[in-house]
Amino acid sequence: MSPTFQELFGHPPEVVAQAPGRVNLIGEHTDYNGGFVLPMAIPQQTHVELRRRGDRRVRAFSTNKSAAGEILEFELGQESTGKGWLDYVQGVTHVLQHAGFPLSGVELRITSEVPLGSGLSSSASLDVCLLRALREAFSLPLDDVQIALLGQRVEVDFVGAPVGVMDPMAASIAGLNVALFLDTHTMRFERVPLPPGVDPVIINSGVAHNHSAGDYRVRRAECERAAKQLGVAQLRDLTEADLPRAATLPEPLGRRVRHVVTENARVLATVEALRKGDLPGLGRLFYASHDSQRLDYEVSVPEIDLLVDLAREDADVYGARLTGGGFGGSVVMLARDGTGAAVAKRIAERYAARSGQRPTILLPQPSGA
Repeated sequence: MSPTFQELFGHPPEVVAQAPGRVNLIGEHTDYNGGFVLPMAIPQQTHVELRRRGDRRVRAFSTNKSAAGEILEFELGQESTGKGWLDYVQGVTHVLQHAGFPLSGVELRITSEVPLGSGLSSSASLDVCLLRALREAFSLPLDDVQIALLGQRVEVDFVGAPVGVMDPMAASIAGLNVALFLDTHTMRFERVPLPPGVDPVIINSGVAHNHSAGDYRVRRAECERAAKQLGVAQLRDLTEADLPRAATLPEPLGRRVRHVVTENARVLATVEALRKGDLPGLGRLFYASHDSQRLDYEVSVPEIDLLVDLAREDADVYGARLTGGGFGGSVVMLARDGTGAAVAKRIAERYAARSGQRPTILLPQPSGA
């Protein structure tokens, strides 16, 4: 058992906050290109307990298995990277101070149900949760969209992960079984409920990824290079009519453009399919998105492809695709109403037998979870 806040710091917390992880239904690698995304919150959450201190010292404890099991500390204004999970805590205090918000030291106990490296936004969930706790503790005048934008700055400006705004927006304002249709260029958003007759399924492949690692950075740089060569500010500014011109770019830039442009179109089509309750149409869009990520954007891995192939073979699955940044992580599936738990169990078992990996079923949650 992990020690309680009282056991760690000698007194109870003043503030308790939480924020969910997210699954992206469709719209992958479009957010940092100014495009459309469609995430949804998941039941797994990050929790923060906090108490203010009278000095400038931050003392933080994480119950995550990868943490050292000890209280780590830093001084406000002296934040520096290279300290593992503590970088996210330091990033939050760093961006708040640079934005002009006054803070004192705090004591923190962090717990999370969102698995690391799963493609379900564990880091954004932590960023938003910490920002919510500090907003309450220090009465900071921040709305939920500002919280999300600050969360993105934590990742990009401090941690050094060149992520888009989708993940913190989902952690900050998305809901369960309600998709968040977000235009990342204008920041306009709309909540679109999932239709009846479908069970969302999420299976973590057991292959972890890291957004601050090289491949993710390479994809973003390729998109920026392609946009410059095509004379647009962002790939969002292109349409499918521009694809023949994009195809003349040096490899692999044309394929990167094709993924982003067609993925934006798939998000718009998915929103319409959700509104109409067109479940077979949703399935086709999911599979097309996965194929685009696998072939044009090249962010899938064999284990993820295996999970999607197993879903294609299952009569109760409408569609499946890689969700998250790629290079590992999770797959999201849409199953027939009432079959989600059984679908997840049999596909996870077949996947484990063929891959040697240990998958985790994150949705539907098991009874009693």
